[in-house]
Amino acid sequence: MKKLPLIALCLLLSALDAPAQSQPPTPPRAPGAEAAGFTWNRMTADRRQALDAKGDQERGKVAFEPCRGCHLKDAAGRPDGSYPRLAGQHASVLIKQMADIRAGDRDNWKMSPFVDKHVLTPQDMADIAVFVQGLPVPAKHGIGPGTNPQRGQDLYERDCARCHGKEGMGSAAEFFPRLQGQHFRYLLREAIAIRDGGRRNSNPDMIQAIRGYTDADLEAVNDYISRIVRR
Repeated sequence: MKKLPLIALCLLLSALDAPAQSQPPTPPRAPGAEAAGFTWNRMTADRRQALDAKGDQERGKVAFEPCRGCHLKDAAGRPDGSYPRLAGQHASVLIKQMADIRAGDRDNWKMSPFVDKHVLTPQDMADIAVFVQGLPVPAKHGIGPGTNPQRGQDLYERDCARCHGKEGMGSAAEFFPRLQGQHFRYLLREAIAIRDGGRRNSNPDMIQAIRGYTDADLEAVNDYISRIVRR
C-alpha cells in the first residue's frame, strides 16, 4: 500500500476529526417598532459609551478596513442599493445604527458579525463613525428615474423636510440621517421596509408619515431626495 506524505496524512486526519461545519450565529433580535412601548432612540449602554467617546480618525481608518469590501474604500456604497453611501453621514447616526444592529433592534444579518461586541468596542464604533463622517461625499450617486418630480417634491416638503431638512441634511443631535447624496435604490428599499415593518428600529413618526404611501409615492419622493443638491 502506498504511503501518504506526512502532510497529506495530517490533513486527512484533521478532516475526519473536524465537527460538521457549524451554521453562522443567529443575530440578536430585540423587540422593535412592532412592540408596544418601543423607543426608537433608546440609549443602550454601548450607544452611550460610543457617543461619549472621542473618536479618532486614524484609528477609525484602520477599523474601517473590513467594511470596505461592501461599502467600498471611500464609503461610497453602491448605486444598485445593496449598500448605502456612508461618507459624510452624521457620526451619531452611524453609531446609532451600529448599536441598533448589535442590540438586535435592527435586523441586518450581513453586518451583524462585523459590529458584534466581540469584534468592536464602543471606542471602535466612535472611531469608525468619525472617520466615515469626515470622508468626502462623492460627487455622483444613484438617482431615480425623474418621472414625477412635482409629486416627489410635494410629499417631501409635506412629510419629510421637518425632520430631514429642506436640503436633506438631517440632524446629528436627533439621529435623523443625512439623505442628500444617498443612492435612490437604497432610499427606496429602506422606505419600503419602513412602511411595511421590515426596518424595526425606525422612528414611529416616519412610519406614520409614510404608512399610506403607495409604491408610486415612495418612488416619487425618494427620486426627489436622490436629486437634492446641497446649496
